[in-house]
Amino acid sequence: GQAIFGWRMLLTVPCATLFMLVSGDWIRVRALATRLREQPMLFFGLLLSSLLLGAQLLIFMWAPLHGRSLEVSLGYFLLPLSMILTGRIVYGEHLSYLQKVAAAFAIIGVGHELWRLGSFSWETLLVAGGYPLYFVLRRKLKTDHLGGLWFDMLFMLPIGLWFIASGDPMAIQQTPLLYLLIPLLGVISASALVSYIIASRLLPFSLFGLLSYVEPVLLVGVALLLGESISRDEMLTYIPIWLAVGVLVLEGAKHMLAQRRRDAA
Repeated sequence: GQAIFGWRMLLTVPCATLFMLVSGDWIRVRALATRLREQPMLFFGLLLSSLLLGAQLLIFMWAPLHGRSLEVSLGYFLLPLSMILTGRIVYGEHLSYLQKVAAAFAIIGVGHELWRLGSFSWETLLVAGGYPLYFVLRRKLKTDHLGGLWFDMLFMLPIGLWFIASGDPMAIQQTPLLYLLIPLLGVISASALVSYIIASRLLPFSLFGLLSYVEPVLLVGVALLLGESISRDEMLTYIPIWLAVGVLVLEGAKHMLAQRRRDAA
């Protein structure tokens, strides 16, 4: 997991740089670099932002390799609730009817899990609490754009290089297919992160948080493919949350149709 994280960072930075040069977003990197020279204390805010994002990316890759995918996926299921709470408290946002329905289903599922276990694992709490802190910090620093993401990834590079250097150098030679898969990982990672940051800026905080339910559903699928299982007791946690996902798909479709109507007008 650590070596994959290292290669991901090493290849994501140049891919994201190329994208930003082509799209014209490189000006945001230059503007943030100017701010950094004028406000040296901003360095510590950017460093904290990078650490928060790096922890999320690392645990996402670490979990499937250590049998902790379900714990991490539960954190992602909790994440929209913590994002809704953050949006409500910090930004004064209001929920639509369908968002309230989805949140109600999610609360039922999460409440059952808390009743069943009595507590949440550290992996669950890291995901559910770390991402809201990350996005609030980015908005506070006014780095909630691709330039801010570029600096986040840049600050992760030293750790990524250290992970690569401390890994097994024979792994790639023993699996030649990795010569193709590793560059592909960089392209996919850059595309995913760029899309994620753009969505976090364009969508309301609450809606963005609710749409995060798609990710843990996929992670649960990976966990099942890797041999983990969902017990009968856990089904009472996951079924309400899957219902919440279905409601959110409907909410997302309505949002897209409304946006198209506004654009057409």
